[in-house]
Order: sequence, then C-alpha cells, then structure tokens
Amino acid sequence: MAEAMLKLEGVTKSFGELEVLRGIDLEVKQGEVVCVLGPSGSGKSTLLRMVAGLEAITDGHLYIGERLVNRVPPQDRDIAMVFQTYALYPHMTVHGNLAFGLKLRRVPRAEIDRRVRETAALLGIEAILDRKPRHLSGGQRQRVAVGRAIVRDPQVFLFDEPLSNLDAKLRVQMRTEIAALHHRLGATMIYVTHDQVEAMTLGERIVVMNEGRVQQIDTPLALYNHPANRFVAGFIGSPAMNFLEGRVMRDGGLRLRAAAAALDLPLGAAHEAVLGDRVDQDILLGFRPESLYAAQARPAVPLAELTLTVDVLEPLGNEIFVYAHGAGARITARVAPQRLPGPGEPITLGLDLSRLHFFDAVTGDALPA
Repeated sequence: MAEAMLKLEGVTKSFGELEVLRGIDLEVKQGEVVCVLGPSGSGKSTLLRMVAGLEAITDGHLYIGERLVNRVPPQDRDIAMVFQTYALYPHMTVHGNLAFGLKLRRVPRAEIDRRVRETAALLGIEAILDRKPRHLSGGQRQRVAVGRAIVRDPQVFLFDEPLSNLDAKLRVQMRTEIAALHHRLGATMIYVTHDQVEAMTLGERIVVMNEGRVQQIDTPLALYNHPANRFVAGFIGSPAMNFLEGRVMRDGGLRLRAAAAALDLPLGAAHEAVLGDRVDQDILLGFRPESLYAAQARPAVPLAELTLTVDVLEPLGNEIFVYAHGAGARITARVAPQRLPGPGEPITLGLDLSRLHFFDAVTGDALPA
C-alpha cells in the first residue's frame, strides 16, 4: 500500500466556544483522490483550509508526508489549492496567471515558460495564453485556475467546490476532465464538494461529514451499499433512500409492522441474524427507490407489496420517478418506463426484501448485516 501523503490525527477546530470540527482522523495515500462530502455547515471547507494552512488547527496533528505542518505557513507546505471563485488576476494574461506563482519562487524564466506551456497543452488552453480573464468563458477560467495549481507540481492538490459556479453541462464536462487529469498526473488530491455525483464519480474514497464529524470513510460503492448510519444512507443516493419506522414482531415468522399495521412486511429467516434479538422493539427500515418495482419487469426475487397513493410522476425517458405516500411515510420509487396510475390513484409496488437496510431507531446507526 502507498505511504500516507497526508494524515490528520484528532484534528479539531474551534472559533471561540463554537467547535466546528471534532476529532477528525484521516489518511490520504500517495496518488489517491479523496472527496470530502457533506451539506453546508458540515465543516468540509474548514477542514480543507486547515490542510492548506489558511486556518489554524485548534488541537490535533497534521502531517504532509512525514512532516508535522501544524505551524508551517501555507507557502511552505508544498500544496496548491483551487478555489470556488477561480481567483484569477484580472490584469494578467492566462500566461501571466499561470506563471505568477513560479515567479514568486524565483524559478528561471526559461523553466517557467516550459512549465506554463506544458500545463496549457495538458489542459487544452494553448490558444488562449495571451487572453485576459474577462475574455474567457467560465470553463476556460476554471481550467486556468486548475492549471495554476498544476504548474507548481505540488505534493497535494486541494479543490474547494471548484465546479459550483458552472452550469450543469459544463460541470459534467469539467468533472470528466479533472478525472482524466488525475489519471495522467497520478497526483494526490483532496476534493471538497456538497454534490454527491461529483464525489461518487471522482473519489476513490469519500469522507462523509456532518456537523463537524466524520460519519463514514469508504469507497463510493461501499457507502452506497453499506451506509454506517441513517445520515449517510439518506445523503448518498439520488433520489434519497426511503425510511419507515416500524416494530419487529414474531407472528408466524419475523415481521416488520408500521403505521398501525398498515404495513406488514414478512422478513423471514434471511433477516433473523440482524433482527432476531430485536423482537418487540422499534427500528428504522430503509430501502432505495430502485428497490421498488411496478407491475412490469418485476425481478424473480422475494417481494413484498406496498399499496400507496401516487402524488407525482416524473417521467425522465429511461426511467420514471414515482412520488407516493402510504404506510405513514412518503415513498419515492425509481421504475422502468411503463404506463402507471396518475396522481391521486392507488399504485401497488413490489419491494425487494433482499435489499433492505435496518437502523437503530434511537442512534440511527446501521444494524450489522
């Protein structure tokens, strides 16, 4: 396994009595892309700014390589940061923006020009080196901002929501380009975002944060298939996971009943190991929208039928999102294109009993499978 390029040990951050980061432990390997994902206010950008040296660490240790950098100024940390706002110098050309950091480090002029032109070729911006930022599109400005980081050849790249100012089509394009860039450079990257699609497509591992704490660190598929708690389960996936509060019963076999017995799921022997010791206790049931099936194309797996009332249908061409209510909750289904009942009408959906998630009703922690 590659050595840790960056390590945080018990890192905290407080502003007066307000603690915004609480005991963060994280290792980022050499050449790895780690995405830090969370809602606004979760502490993800503060974490990145501490790595960059723009915010002081209140407690804990931060290492880049083998070097403790808690008190090392930003310019001496050998990192490069790409900001959400591009932060280009408006009076300089693209060439000048790319070269500026190298000039401050007194790199020889010939070396500066070589590195600038290599970086411009890598990003496909050779033709705009003589333009100023006001003459560039949003995507071109973002490439220049990325290029200004690349040209320095740092140990670690930091990205702070770099695509949030772009339109949807350009975000997809730039996301693909950043992924391809990492493949070519093999660089170590920490990428902060609130967009789970960015995190799932770019990150080799994802750090899910909420309220200043790390909720789970894992690969994208592991987060999706094995969330550690209700927050991760509800935050990862679009549309979000459905949740139902219910009570485990034993009545001719293991069952889950909810909404005054309006929902009665036969769980059976497959869930005995998880729920067998929780009979007569409340739990939280979770299932993803794609675990529900309408009349057509039902798979040959154990299904339980849910009878709901349709609120809204969203036909998207290759799939339909069904928003419905029943069993004491609002339910979202993602089904194949087909003819479906309209708003206000009843609909029966099959729930795949092999794809259920269970959580503690009090703590929200996932119950061990």
